[in-house]
Amino acid sequence: MELKGKKVLVTGAGGFIGSHLVEKLIEIGADVRIFVRYTSQGETRHIDKLPEKDREKIEIFMGDLKDFDAVKNVMKGVDVVFHLGAVISIPHSYKDPQEFLETNTLGTFNVLMAAKEEGVKKIIITSTSEVYGTALYTPIDEKHPLQAQSPYSASKIAAEKFAESFYNAYGTPVAIIRPFNTYGPRQSMRAVIPTIIAQALTKDKIKLGALSPKRDFNYVKDTIDGFIKIAESENSIGEVINVGSGNSVSIGEIVDTIKKILNKDFEVETDEERIRPEKSEVKVLICDNSKAREKIMWEPKYPLEKGLKEVIDYILENIKDYDTEKYHI
Repeated sequence: MELKGKKVLVTGAGGFIGSHLVEKLIEIGADVRIFVRYTSQGETRHIDKLPEKDREKIEIFMGDLKDFDAVKNVMKGVDVVFHLGAVISIPHSYKDPQEFLETNTLGTFNVLMAAKEEGVKKIIITSTSEVYGTALYTPIDEKHPLQAQSPYSASKIAAEKFAESFYNAYGTPVAIIRPFNTYGPRQSMRAVIPTIIAQALTKDKIKLGALSPKRDFNYVKDTIDGFIKIAESENSIGEVINVGSGNSVSIGEIVDTIKKILNKDFEVETDEERIRPEKSEVKVLICDNSKAREKIMWEPKYPLEKGLKEVIDYILENIKDYDTEKYHI
């Protein structure tokens, strides 16, 4: 399905990945509608950072994913839905698991039900590599067992299963994308890469949690390309598709690479508050992206060091927006 000229809805559009997706959809000529969580200030978060010429092309709806009527209303006349709306912080999911159940699972159910009732032609549900838990084998393909090692991952597994059930029971044209660890400009300090960079740019000693966990870091432009190709391809309907680089690096190795790029030898201090519970910490994630390559002709293009340099440049330009004195969850 060609997206140019199609009415496209993006939930969670104000977030890091969502805002980049909106930007790309405008670039390719889609008619973009966004659904963002209502606040009394009318904030659209990262959408505010887009060029004015792009913002003028966006139709904005505000509401709550937990409100079915609001979700159904925003779905009217839509051809394609990219559902990214979610609460995402793993540490925060330890403190408020009910919010994750209600927003991520019930919210996804509402999107699926509304899309079904409104006859939407394609729904892309955003999951996460966290549903795999610590790898039982590597690289991780889509058949790897799902392991709920945090309330966040449990909420996304449940959301996935509702999407699967709608495809099997009703023939709803659903595809599920499982992005691995996306990073890039606009990402907040709830994520490890901007946490390292923002501290390294302003301090000689930085605070981190465990350095040994290994992650598959995928640059945001590559992740967005995965979303677009999944939406465009008829081969993705009813499928779960990993989107990741296929390379795994430890947090300690990311630190060393950033030291090299900045030409700065900062000290790393372990902050116990940032250490996750032993059974909840995912030790290794590495993506098997062969299904994405075969089904939707997607492949990653950004080397890690190139992507890190772009994030460093962005944070340097926006350093006032990064509070390095607190632990962000």
